[in-house]
Amino acid sequence: MTDTTTTSAAPQPASEPITRDELQRAGEILGRVSKAFSEKVVGQTALRDSLLVALMTGGHVLLESVPGLAKTTAAQTLAAAVAASFRRIQCTPDLLPSDITGTQIFDAQSSTFVTQLGPVHSHFVLLDEINRSSAKTQSAMLEAMQERQTSIGGTVYKLPSPFLVLATQNPIEQEGTYQLPEAQLDRFLLKEILDYPSPAEEAEIIRRIEVGVYDTPREATGDSGTGVHLDDVIRLQDLTKRVYVDPSIVTYIVQLVYVTRHPQQYIPATLADYIQFGASPRASIAFTQAARALALLNGRDYVIPEDVKQLRHGVLRHRLILGYEAAADEVKPETIIDAIFHAVQTP
Repeated sequence: MTDTTTTSAAPQPASEPITRDELQRAGEILGRVSKAFSEKVVGQTALRDSLLVALMTGGHVLLESVPGLAKTTAAQTLAAAVAASFRRIQCTPDLLPSDITGTQIFDAQSSTFVTQLGPVHSHFVLLDEINRSSAKTQSAMLEAMQERQTSIGGTVYKLPSPFLVLATQNPIEQEGTYQLPEAQLDRFLLKEILDYPSPAEEAEIIRRIEVGVYDTPREATGDSGTGVHLDDVIRLQDLTKRVYVDPSIVTYIVQLVYVTRHPQQYIPATLADYIQFGASPRASIAFTQAARALALLNGRDYVIPEDVKQLRHGVLRHRLILGYEAAADEVKPETIIDAIFHAVQTP
């Protein structure tokens, strides 16, 4: 494929290279968190990597799966592994924006209004079945995700750092749901789809339940049990920003996103016709940020094309807007995404 851009990639701001000691320390932190995750969650390595990538970049994850696939356990375990606060919000049609962000209540003793912060003011927030909440509530939550703050009674309250939202959708129940608009879906760094565990993994889940692995929840003591704390997460986020991305990788990412907007020129017409709208520049930004985190997760201080390829489904599956014909013909976004990557030459 020929270049789809007429201008060269913009020069990146100079940043201090990551030292060997910093890279080693990052590997130790990520290894401890991954070990704690695997002790509680059976399998689900793709979910683990997506959550770690989101944590390292300050992004959020949209998760689609049927009930019972350890979404809550995964979020709780990751929060516990870094000594972070965790709240779960069950979305329902009558959930109000103030139920999430917070509100002012009248204190009769002092005859004043007192601000009560909502559950979104936590480091980790599990927004369960986000599509069951009304559009107004979805908007309030997604605004908090983007702006990292809430406004209550005219006062702005910053959200804690790090801040990660894991929002879930149930694909098998559509009655009484409000579909997320495409512009709001675009706010999520990644979208992951979980499948059922294998028979061996399911047997291991039963074994862990029988021996009481899940019986003792972590108390809010501030001790992660892994030696990893929130300061370490902030350091990981700073290191992630310093991972080197070669201009050829940036050009590769931009070309991939360009093809999503002009598919007829590069992929078979039978697939191109399913695409109504391609991905926005947020996709290019997400690829760059997530590839940096994945490189660090794999012990490198530089991005390689395989990092971009590994993230292709998570970054693009919720950003490609497909027509109704795709659903009628049972064509999955992943099939089209693979065709797009096949059409663009790897640097």
